[in-house]
Amino acid sequence: MLGLLSRTVGDGRRAKRALRSAQVLDEVVEAQLALVSRLPEDSRRRAADYLAELVMLAQTYRHFAAGWISRKELETRGAATMQRLTELRRPHEQAQFTEQD
Repeated sequence: MLGLLSRTVGDGRRAKRALRSAQVLDEVVEAQLALVSRLPEDSRRRAADYLAELVMLAQTYRHFAAGWISRKELETRGAATMQRLTELRRPHEQAQFTEQD
């Protein structure tokens, strides 16, 4: 009985932390939304993609808090999100045109 109780209490703390993480991500996205509309189109698209990844990560934290996914799945999805965010942060290379001989 004690093991079950302590696991439930620990799960409650983890769930609260996960929900707080989701809330912080939501706040970051909300704060940045107004700025996205002022960006040039190419930058706007990239910024919107970046914010969409953060929204999906927040949803992943909510799924973990609800017990729908495991901690391992949370970590897997979090790592995948970080990889996509890293790719989005890379500068886009412009095509270089050269004269043909």
